[in-house]
Amino acid sequence: MQRRRVLALPGALVASHAAAQVAEVDLLLVLAVDASGSINTDEFRLQREGYAEALSHPAVLAAITGKPRGAIAVAMVEWGAPGGAATVMEWMRIADASSARAAAEAVLAAPRSRQSWNAIGDAIDHGVRLLDAAPYRAAERVIDLSGDGPDLRSLRPANVARDDAVAAGITVNALAVAAAGQVTRLGEPLAETYRREVIGGPGAFVVSAEGRRDIARALRAKLIREIA
Repeated sequence: MQRRRVLALPGALVASHAAAQVAEVDLLLVLAVDASGSINTDEFRLQREGYAEALSHPAVLAAITGKPRGAIAVAMVEWGAPGGAATVMEWMRIADASSARAAAEAVLAAPRSRQSWNAIGDAIDHGVRLLDAAPYRAAERVIDLSGDGPDLRSLRPANVARDDAVAAGITVNALAVAAAGQVTRLGEPLAETYRREVIGGPGAFVVSAEGRRDIARALRAKLIREIA
């Protein structure tokens, strides 16, 4: 008996291969970190160490592994200069202690990008593009922006970029780094400015850190809330 040969269409093979390559995670998370000129070398080091500590903390890992797929994907962006937001850590999947340590090490090892100040809207736009190009798929997509000041020089104002992100199904949360009692040029606490101009989407929220030594604690609590 002659064996029949079945030839698959090239397009179908490509589509099938692409689908197989896109892994699903519970959350796609862009950490958009202030690297503007207001942050000196010591403060920048404290900030990076705080992010590394939070990403590898057992409580954060427990929140990750408690989700249905037991994994999230994280990328880190530094922002500051108008149109100058830069990806300093590409997408990394975190699903266990080993991958969490790898992400923390990548955060610490990434060179500081060249930034001025203070374009939050452009940071959000960069985060949206990064999410759209992610090599993973997730029902939840979040931009987690931290900063020590309001939007000043964005090519697109923060609230406009935020509204477009939310319309695309992305939640924007914020971490306001400001000492107790400190107010912005608008005469209000930074957290209030971020609440009005930056955050958006279902369940969006702001967390405050009283200086960069407090970032690890504040970010840890924030990540657990975002993940869980």
